[in-house]
Amino acid sequence: MAAIYSGIHLKLKSPQTPWDNKLKLARFAWISSQCLLPNKEQVLLDWCTHALSLYYSKKVEFSQDFLEGLWCYLDDVLHSRKLQSFLKQGKTITLKLNMAQLLDQLQKCAHVGSKSSGCVSYILSVCQCIFSSPALSSVFTSKYELMVDLLAKLCSLACRELQQPLPMEYLKKKPVTSHDEPMTECLQTEPATNMETSQMDMLNGSPLDQPQSDVDKSSSKPKENLRSANLFEVLLQVLSSYLSVQRQQANPSRVSSMVTNHLLQPFVLLRHLLTSGEFAACLAHLRLRQQLCRDIRMKMDSILQLALFPSEHLNSYKEELLPPKEDSGKRGSGGTKGPFKPVNAVLSKMSDRGYCEPSLHYPVKSSALCLLFKFFLEKYGKARVEDEEEQRMLCFYFLSRLVPTLDLHLGEQKSPPASMSSPENWNLALLAVESLLSQALSGGIYNVAADRIRHKDVQLNFYRAVGQMLFNEAQPSIPSWYRCLKVLLSLNHLILEPDLDQLLTSAWIDAECMEARVQRARQLMVCNLLQTYTKLRQLPRLFSELVSVICQPALDDLRPPLLPESISTSLRTCLLDTPPSQVLEICSSVMEAIRKYILPDLVKEKTEGERMETDGEHEDQERKDASLKLLPLSQLLHAVLFNLKTLDNASPVPLVRQSQDLMKGFQSLIKELLRVVSTEKKNRNTSSVQKASKKGRKSLNLKEKPSESKTGALWEQKTLEAALLLRYTWVEVDTLFHMHCYKYASPDEAPSSSPISDIESLLSGDILPACHRPSPSYSPMSCMLLKLLTLQQMKKILLDDVLIGECSTAALLKRSAQFILATPELEVSLDGEQAWDRQISSVTTSSYFAAHWYLVTTNLPLILCHLSSEDVRCIADVLISSFLNRRTDGSEDLLPGSLTVSLISSQLLQSPMLAELPSLFSATVWSLTQRIICVLRAAHTPKVCSTLLTFQEREAVSSQRDASQPLPTLVKKETIVEDILTSSKTGEIFVLLTETESRELVGLLQILTILHPDGMSSEDLSCVFLLLLFMLTSTSCKPERMTESGGDALFLGKLLGVLAHLLESKNFQSVLKLIHGSTLLQAALSSLLWHRSSARAQATCSTDWLDFIKAVQVFIQTLVSLIIIRNSSVRLNLDQFASYLTSEEVTSRQNAESSSGASLSSFHLLLASVTSFSQVMISNLGRSKALDQILTQILAKITASLVPAVESVLKPQTLGEGANQPASILGQAFLVDVVTVMLQSELSSLSVEDENKHNGTRLTHMSLYQGFCQQVLKEISSAPRPMDFLVSSLRFLSSFYQAVEMVEEKDTEEEGGMKKGRNELDDLYIQILQNLHRLLTAPWLPSTDLSELEPAAQELLRHLVAKSTTSRFNLLLMTIREGLDISKLRAGNCREALSAVITIKLLSCCQLPETCSRALWLIAPQIISAVVFLVRLSSQDISLTLPFTIPMITSMTSLLRQGEGQITSPHHVTLILGALQSVPLDHMTPTVYHSAFLAVHEALFAIIQCHPQGMLNAAPSFLNVFYRLVASIVQEGRQRGDGDAGPDSDVYFQCSRLVERMYSHIAATAQSFTALSAFMVAQYVTELQKVTLRPDVKLHLTEGIYLILDLCKEQDIKFLRAGLPMGVREVFNELYGSYTHYHKAQRQGEEKYTV
Repeated sequence: MAAIYSGIHLKLKSPQTPWDNKLKLARFAWISSQCLLPNKEQVLLDWCTHALSLYYSKKVEFSQDFLEGLWCYLDDVLHSRKLQSFLKQGKTITLKLNMAQLLDQLQKCAHVGSKSSGCVSYILSVCQCIFSSPALSSVFTSKYELMVDLLAKLCSLACRELQQPLPMEYLKKKPVTSHDEPMTECLQTEPATNMETSQMDMLNGSPLDQPQSDVDKSSSKPKENLRSANLFEVLLQVLSSYLSVQRQQANPSRVSSMVTNHLLQPFVLLRHLLTSGEFAACLAHLRLRQQLCRDIRMKMDSILQLALFPSEHLNSYKEELLPPKEDSGKRGSGGTKGPFKPVNAVLSKMSDRGYCEPSLHYPVKSSALCLLFKFFLEKYGKARVEDEEEQRMLCFYFLSRLVPTLDLHLGEQKSPPASMSSPENWNLALLAVESLLSQALSGGIYNVAADRIRHKDVQLNFYRAVGQMLFNEAQPSIPSWYRCLKVLLSLNHLILEPDLDQLLTSAWIDAECMEARVQRARQLMVCNLLQTYTKLRQLPRLFSELVSVICQPALDDLRPPLLPESISTSLRTCLLDTPPSQVLEICSSVMEAIRKYILPDLVKEKTEGERMETDGEHEDQERKDASLKLLPLSQLLHAVLFNLKTLDNASPVPLVRQSQDLMKGFQSLIKELLRVVSTEKKNRNTSSVQKASKKGRKSLNLKEKPSESKTGALWEQKTLEAALLLRYTWVEVDTLFHMHCYKYASPDEAPSSSPISDIESLLSGDILPACHRPSPSYSPMSCMLLKLLTLQQMKKILLDDVLIGECSTAALLKRSAQFILATPELEVSLDGEQAWDRQISSVTTSSYFAAHWYLVTTNLPLILCHLSSEDVRCIADVLISSFLNRRTDGSEDLLPGSLTVSLISSQLLQSPMLAELPSLFSATVWSLTQRIICVLRAAHTPKVCSTLLTFQEREAVSSQRDASQPLPTLVKKETIVEDILTSSKTGEIFVLLTETESRELVGLLQILTILHPDGMSSEDLSCVFLLLLFMLTSTSCKPERMTESGGDALFLGKLLGVLAHLLESKNFQSVLKLIHGSTLLQAALSSLLWHRSSARAQATCSTDWLDFIKAVQVFIQTLVSLIIIRNSSVRLNLDQFASYLTSEEVTSRQNAESSSGASLSSFHLLLASVTSFSQVMISNLGRSKALDQILTQILAKITASLVPAVESVLKPQTLGEGANQPASILGQAFLVDVVTVMLQSELSSLSVEDENKHNGTRLTHMSLYQGFCQQVLKEISSAPRPMDFLVSSLRFLSSFYQAVEMVEEKDTEEEGGMKKGRNELDDLYIQILQNLHRLLTAPWLPSTDLSELEPAAQELLRHLVAKSTTSRFNLLLMTIREGLDISKLRAGNCREALSAVITIKLLSCCQLPETCSRALWLIAPQIISAVVFLVRLSSQDISLTLPFTIPMITSMTSLLRQGEGQITSPHHVTLILGALQSVPLDHMTPTVYHSAFLAVHEALFAIIQCHPQGMLNAAPSFLNVFYRLVASIVQEGRQRGDGDAGPDSDVYFQCSRLVERMYSHIAATAQSFTALSAFMVAQYVTELQKVTLRPDVKLHLTEGIYLILDLCKEQDIKFLRAGLPMGVREVFNELYGSYTHYHKAQRQGEEKYTV
C-alpha cells in the first residue's frame, strides 16, 4: 500500500493519466495521512499551479467544469487547517502561481456572459486566502505593478457587479428610488442576515470529492449575491494591502503615475457607484453592508490622496499651476516645460469617456473633481508653511483648472456643450460648483486685500466669471443654483455687485419655481444677501436696486410673494442693526419710486377724443401693471417702517426732522392714491349711467364689459389694497413716534381731522363699503386693513378723555366694535381650516378667517365691553366649536409660526386673559353647559328623572337666553341634588350614552379642564359642578359600547378629572352650601361602586382603568383637603365618610377571593379610595392638636378595616388560582402603596400618642410589615421591574425603617430589649443598603431612568442617616469608596461609579448627625478628587456625556453647594474648574447639549455663589470655562435658516438666558473680575464676529455683555478699540454704540434717583 501511495506523484506527472483522475488523486493525496510524499504540501501546490499555467498558456485544453475543479482544489488547499498549521510552524511554502494568468482570468470574468465567470468565486476566495497570510501575500506585495493590476481588475469587476440590472422579482418587491441630491454619500442598505456564516460556508467549500448538487444550482441567485459580497470583502482586503505597499514605495512619481494611469478611473467610478443614491437598491440586492461600503470608500480616498498629492510633488504643482514670477496677474500658458504635469494628467484622465457608460461619465467626473479639490486643500492648503499666501494661490489656481473641466465656459459667450443639454447634468454641475466654492470658502483661500494689491484681482475676476456663467445659464428651478450665488456672496459681495439687478430679478423678484426645496434655497440666499449688505452698511444701495427691479416690466402678472416669513424675519433683524437714517433713506427711495414710476400710470386722464382714439383696454392694462408693482412696493415700505427703530426723547433733532419730512410726504402719497381710487369710482359710475342710456349699442357693450370690468376691478382692487396698507402703516408709525418722542410733531394736525371723523368715514363706506365679509370686488386684505384702521381709531378715542365724555361716542364705539367683530364672518370661519402666516400682506380668501379671528381674539379686552350679549355669545360659540374641530385640521403639517382658527381658539382658552373677561368667560361656560345638556337630552333615557324633565321644559327658554343672564335659567340646582342623592343610593341610571355621545362629552369636558376655575362665578360654578356630578352618578355607557371599548373608564376618568379641577376654585363654597362634602364623597364613590357592580368583567390593568383609578384618588384627596383646610365641620364630614367606608355594605365588597371581574374592579376601587383618604389625612397631621386627635381616630378606624382586605390579597393562592391571584391583577406597585399607607397611618398615630404621653403603644401589624419587607427586598433588584414598583418599594422601605427605628427607641427605654433591637436594626440597615446599591448598579435599569428614582432614594437615605450611628455610616462611606475605584471605570464598569456619585449627591442633601457630617466632609476632598478624575476620563468619550459625565458634574455641584463653609481649600475649586474645562460641548444633539450646558453652568453658579474665597485665585480658570459656554452658544445659536424655528430651537434660547444670568452674577462679584472685564468683552465680540446670531439668542447675550461693559473703565474701552483686529473692532464699536444708547442711558437714569 505504501508503494501505491508513494507513486502518486509519478501518476500526477504522467501524461497517460487523465486529468480527471489526476485531480481525484491530488484530492486524495491531500486528505490522506497514509500518502507519504516528500514535501507533500509544496508538491501538490506546484502540480495545481502548473496545471493552471498549462491551461492559460494554451498548451492543454480543459473543460470548464475541470477548470472550476482546479480552482476549487487550490482554494480548498489554501484554506485547509493543515496548510495553516504548517505555515504557523514557520515552514516555507512557495506559491508558483503565475499572477498574470490569474489577473487574465479576472479580466475575462469581468465581461458579461463569459464562460469563465463560474470560476470567479474560487478565484476571489484564493485571493482572500493569499492576502490573509503574510507568507503567501508576498507573491503580490513584492511586485508593485502586480498589485496595481490586481486592484484595477477587482475594481472593474466590482463596477460590473454594481451595474448589473436588478431581477424583476426584486423590482416588484422593492421599487428603486432615486435621491434628489446625487452628491450625498448616504447609503440605505439592508442588513445581510447571517452573511458571515454564509460567506464562511462558501469559502470553506463543499467536500473535495462531491460535485455541485441540483439544490445548489437552484439557489444560484443567493450565491450570486454572496459572491458579490465576497468580492467586496476581498476588494477591501486588497485595498488595505495595497495601501501599505504604496506607503513603502520610494519613488512618489512612479506611484503617482501608476495610480493616475491605472487606478484613478476605476476608483472614481466605483466610488460614485457606492455613494450615489441611484444604486442604493443594487447595494441592498447584493447584500452589501453600509460599513463595508464606507470602509472601501475610505481606503480608496486614502490611496488617491497619498498618491496624487504627496509632499514631494508640491514643487511640480507650483511649476504647473502658478504663473511666471514676472507676470503674476496672468495665467501661464501651460506651466513648466518639464515632462511631469500632474494636473494635466489627472484632468485628462477625468475627461476620457471610455472607462464608464456615457450616462455615468458626467456624474462620475463632477463628483471626482470635488473630491480631488478636497484632497488638494487638505494636503497643500492647510499645511503650515512660511508663505501661506502662495499656498492659497496654488489652491485657487487648481480650482480654476477644475471648474472648466465641468464643461462650463467661463467668460465666453458660447452655447453650452452637448454634455450640458440635460437638466440632470446641470444639476450635477451646479452641485459640483457649489461644493468647490464652499470648500474654497471654508479653506480661506481668498484674501480680498492680497488679491487686489498683489495679484491684480485674479481671483475676483475668476469668481465674477463664475457668477456671469450662472446668470447667462440661469437655472432657477435647481436649488444648488441659489446656493452657488449664496457662496459667491459669502466670498465677496463685489463678485455679484455688477450683476446685482440681475441677481434680484432672477433669484428674488421674478423667481418662478414654487417647489418647496427651491423656495427654501432661494429664501436662504436672499436672507444672506440682506445680512451681507447690512454688515457693509449698504442696505440703502441694495434697496435702491431692488426698487428699480420691482418697477421694471413684470415677466408675469403673478410674481411670487416679495416677503415670505423667513425673508421678513431676516429683514426685521437687519433693520434693527441698521442706523435709523439709512432706514429713512430706504423709505424715501421707495416713496420716490412710487411717485416717479407708478403714480403717472395710475393718474392718466385723457380727453373724450383721446379715449375714442386709444384702446381703453390697453389703458386698463397699463394701470393693472402699475398696480401690480405698487402693491409689492407698499408691502416693502410697510415692512421697513414697521421694523424701524422708533424715535424717542434721546433721538437727535436732525433725525426727528428727517422723520417728520418723511411722514409728511408719506401722507400726501396716501392721499393721492386714495384720490385715484375715488376718482375712478366716480368715473365708472358716470360711465355706467351713460352706457345704460344708449340702448342701440347694448349688445356691443355686453360683449366688451366682462374683460374691461375684470381688468378695471383688478387694478382698482390692488391700488386700494396698497393705499389702505400705507395708510394703516402711517397711522401706526405716526402714533408710535408721537408717544415716544416729544420733539416729533405729527403732520396730521388739521382742525377737521379727529378720530371721530376718521372712524365715521371708515364706517360710512366712502373708502370701502362697510360690508362684513370680502366680496369679488373687495379683497380680503382690504377688509382686514379697514378693520385694523378702525381699531386704531378706537384706541385713539379711548385715550382721549374729552372724546370719551361725548354722548355720541358710546354708540360709535359700539358700531366700530361690531364692524370689527363681523358676526357673519365668524360663522363662515367654522366651515374649514386655513392657515395664515401672520403677514398682513398674505391675507387671502383662504387665510382671511384665521387673520380675522386673530384680530378679534387679540383685541378682546378693547372691544368686548362695547359688544352686545348676543355678540359675546357668538364669540363663545366660535371659540368652542373651533376648538372641538381642531383634531381634523392637520395642524401637524403647519409651518412654524402659522395660525389657524382652531389653534388661536386653543391658545385663548389656555391663556389667563380669558379669566379676566368675565362676560366672555360666563358665555363660554354657558355654551359648554348648553352643549352638555343637548347631548344628555338626545341620549337614551331608560328612566325619566326630574332633572331631565327640567331640561326639556327649559329648552324653549334656553334658545332665547341672553349671555348676561345667570346660568340657573338652564339648570335647577335643587332638582339636580335630589336626583344625585337618589341615584347614588339606589344605583339607578337615568341616561345611557352611545360611543359617539360619550366621545362628544369627553371633548367638552376637556375644554372645562382647560378653563381656569377661579374665573367662574359662584352661580356658574355650582350649576356646572352639579351637572357634572349628575353625569357621574346617573349616566352610563350602553352595554355593547362597554364590551367593545372595555367599559366607561375613560369617560368617568375625564369626568372625575374635571370635578377635581373645579374643586380648586375659590368660589367652591357655593357648592358646599347645596351639598355637604361628606355627601359629595359618598355619592361619588357609591355611584362608582354601583357602576362597577353592574359592569361586565373588565381588565384592571388597562391604561384607561389605571387612569380612572388615579382620577378617583385625586378627586378624593382634593375634596378631603378642601374639607380640612376650610375647618368647618371637619369631624362631621370625615367621620361620616369614614363610617361609610367601614360600613358593612362597603366592606362586603372587599372580597379579593372572588374571581369575577366586577368584584375585582370594585375591590380595586375601594382600596384606592381608602388609601387616598388615609394619605390626605396623614399629610394634614400637625396643623393643630384638636385636628390631629380627630384625624388619628379616623385613621385607626380606616386602618382596622383595611387590614383584612390586604391580608386577603397577600394570602398565597393554590396552583390553579395563580393566574387569577388578586396580587398579580391589581399590580405590585399598587399593593406596595396600600401597605405603605397602612404603615404610615400607624406611625402617625404613634407619633401623636407619644406627644400626648401615651406610652406602651406598639405597631399592631408588625409581623405583616416584616414579611412584606422581606418580599420587597427580595424582588426590588433581582430582575427587571416597572419603575412605579421601584419607587413605591423605596418609599415603603423608608417608612418601614422609620417604624423599626421607632420600635428600637421604645425598646431602649425598657431593659433587656436593647441588644436585640439594635441587631435587628443593623441587619435591616445593611439589607436596605445592599439592595439599594444593587438596584442602582443593575444592568437592566437604564442609566437615564435613574433620575426618576432619585427622590424616593433620597427619602430612603434621609431616614437611614437621620439617626445613624458612626458604624452604620461608615458602611455607607465604604460603599461609596468602592464605587469610585478608577479601575472599575477603566474596565468598562461605569454603573458602579455612577451609583457612587448618585449616592454622594443624595447624601450631601441629607440632614446628618454631627459625627456623620464631620466624617463626610472630612473625606469630601478625596471624593472631589476622584470625581474630577472620573469626569476627565469620561469626557474623552462623547457617548458617555449624558449617562455618565453629566451626573458626575451634578454630584460635584451638590457637594459644592452643601459644602459651603465646609470645603475651605481653594485647590478643590481649581480642580473642579479643570474638570469642567474638559466636558465636551460640540457635536451633540440639542437635548444632550442642553443637559451638558446646564450642568456646567450650575457648577459655575455654585462656585461663584458658595465659594467666593476660592474665586480670588481661580477667576481666570472660571472665565475659561465660562468662555467655552459663551463660544458654544454663539456657535449653536447662529442663524440656520429653516432650523431656527424647529422644535429644538428653544434649547439654545434657554442656554442664552443662562449665559445672561451668569453675566449678571459675574457683574455682582466685581471685585474678582474687574481686571478681566475687558478680556471678557474681547472674547465675546471675537466669537460674535464669526457668525450671525438668532435674534432671540442675541437679545439675551447682548443684555448680559452690557453688564460686563458696566465694569469696564475708560482705559479698557480704549484698549479694546486699539487692540482688536479690524473686523472684530467694527463689531465692538457697534456693540458699544448700542450699549451707550440704550443700556448706559437707562442705567444713568436709574442712578439719578438712587440714594
